[in-house]
Amino acid sequence: MSMAGTVVADGGGSLHQRILTDISEKITSGAWAPGHRIPFEHELSVQYNCSRMTVNKALSQLAKAGLIERRRRSGSFVRRPQSQAAVLEIHDIRIEVEALGLPYCYERVARHKRRSSAEDRALLELGLAGPVLALECGHFAGERPFAHEQRLINLTAVPEAADEEFVAIAPGPWLIGRVPWSEAEHRIRAVAADRHIAAALDIEAGAPCLVVERRTWSAEHPVTHVRFTYAAESHTLVARFRPSQG
Repeated sequence: MSMAGTVVADGGGSLHQRILTDISEKITSGAWAPGHRIPFEHELSVQYNCSRMTVNKALSQLAKAGLIERRRRSGSFVRRPQSQAAVLEIHDIRIEVEALGLPYCYERVARHKRRSSAEDRALLELGLAGPVLALECGHFAGERPFAHEQRLINLTAVPEAADEEFVAIAPGPWLIGRVPWSEAEHRIRAVAADRHIAAALDIEAGAPCLVVERRTWSAEHPVTHVRFTYAAESHTLVARFRPSQG
């Protein structure tokens, strides 16, 4: 899925096309980041020496293409790119970002090896205490935060993870490439961003977020628990299914 639909001029004249081209290029190049306010209609009509009707027509077309959103009394703003992910799949976040037509970047924020706490054991469904690796990571679409990752890895099941720094590669694709998973569980919920998540995603504290938690097992051994947090307006989960038999 691309960041937005293709903007196509409908023969409204060169000024109409110029407004479409200028604004769409500023957005797709990243010069105008998600959330940036587009100049008001009267400002654009002065800038391009044209009627407000011409400007309104261009902005309406940009909104229809998904590049901007228009808010009554507030103006027009660059939309956040919205990704879609299948609920029942285990996928690489890089693929989600690149499907938006944006460059992907990964950052390891924190890494701690420790003996599992009671909370760790509950998240991983471990019966006994043992070594775990706790990771915090950031995933970016262009220069904007895309998802915040908090992950626990059961080092009894994946001992080689203890020696991996996860600086050059995110833990998700690293695990997929080394540990065959036999079972997975997804839990999805909505939360309000606390200060830590708000800072990580560059959103306001209290803003709505979508949280996807996943546990995986390999031959009945817990492998990992991961929590991905997305700004609610930037991510959609899709489930496709058929009627149950019988």
